[in-house]
Amino acid sequence: MAKKKTTAKAAPKRAARPKTPVTKIVRKKKTAAQVESRIRSVDKEIVKLLNERMTLTMGQLEELTERRDVWFDPSLERELWDRIEAHNKGPLSRDVIRSVFREVLSAARCRVKKVRVAYLGPAFSFTHLASLEKFGKTADLIPVNTIASVFEEVNRGHADYGIVPIENSTDGRIVDTLDMFTRLPLRICGEVQMSIHHNLLSRSARSEITEIYSKPQALSQCRDWLARNMPHAKTYDVTSTSTAAELARNKPGVGAIASQQAAVQYGLDIVAERIEDNSHNITRFAIIGDQDTNPTGRDRTALLLQIPHTPGSLTESLTAFKNNKINLTWIESFPLRGPESGYLFFLDFEGHSKDLKIRKALAALEKKAVRLEVLGSYPRSDAVE
Repeated sequence: MAKKKTTAKAAPKRAARPKTPVTKIVRKKKTAAQVESRIRSVDKEIVKLLNERMTLTMGQLEELTERRDVWFDPSLERELWDRIEAHNKGPLSRDVIRSVFREVLSAARCRVKKVRVAYLGPAFSFTHLASLEKFGKTADLIPVNTIASVFEEVNRGHADYGIVPIENSTDGRIVDTLDMFTRLPLRICGEVQMSIHHNLLSRSARSEITEIYSKPQALSQCRDWLARNMPHAKTYDVTSTSTAAELARNKPGVGAIASQQAAVQYGLDIVAERIEDNSHNITRFAIIGDQDTNPTGRDRTALLLQIPHTPGSLTESLTAFKNNKINLTWIESFPLRGPESGYLFFLDFEGHSKDLKIRKALAALEKKAVRLEVLGSYPRSDAVE
């Protein structure tokens, strides 16, 4: 007899577990009053800390035996910039943070030793901006009309330091500066490298501008942009970008090529910004004085050299750099004055005059030179905006 098939009973369904409610974390947005309260608290702490920083800096500087070292301790300054850059996580940029610390340092230094700095003016020229970058607003900054006047002010003791343009990445050497080094016994004790951004400023619309003023170097650095965008406007040389801005303020239909700071100072509109042909346009400014600086491991040395005016003498002289593995970064020549034939050479190279390999190179050069002057060894700087 066949067996009956048994059908397996389905297992009873388990009751569904109730879902555990998810607790949402709701962060209440701070009210305007709470934000304002926090701002006031932070402001109070910032002011307290800035004053404490200045007091500590003054105490540190007063321990220096040489008061001139107050303004030139390159290793200390380099260590500071590296440290604050490592601490800065944004959103403030490197240059903004540095500007805050620079003014605190400047104020502290001036309390210990007031410094006078002559610069190629007038105010809000690019040389003035370079002076602010190095010495801050607290220093006694003295504008003069010519590069020669900057050198004279320092040479006569009317200023502790001077600051002048020495080289531009677009136009090359600044002849007036190099010429003054051949005339007066001053040294380069520092440098400032600045990114130079030119702007077309005016109170008139671009279509109404018929004349454009600026210093020759600025016009040269924007010549392609001007040819493409302002072919109807005539260009005129003046002594500085600030002078050009002043003309644009006072005369309708006039434009000036100058800095954004000049636009603010003279109440001008920025008709077109960053019109320089080279977006990496950098000018190097030399700080001149009578001071030596100690090696930092990241230095540059400037040299004035005259050699016999004979075939092969320059090649033979430059072997001193090759033999000692020194990176020669810049060489310029200009004719000797008077009836004598020949050239003076301005050289820039990496290293400090106290470094062993630099001393060896200078000793080798001296044997071949008619004239050899070390214009200074100083820390190399990074370009700033």
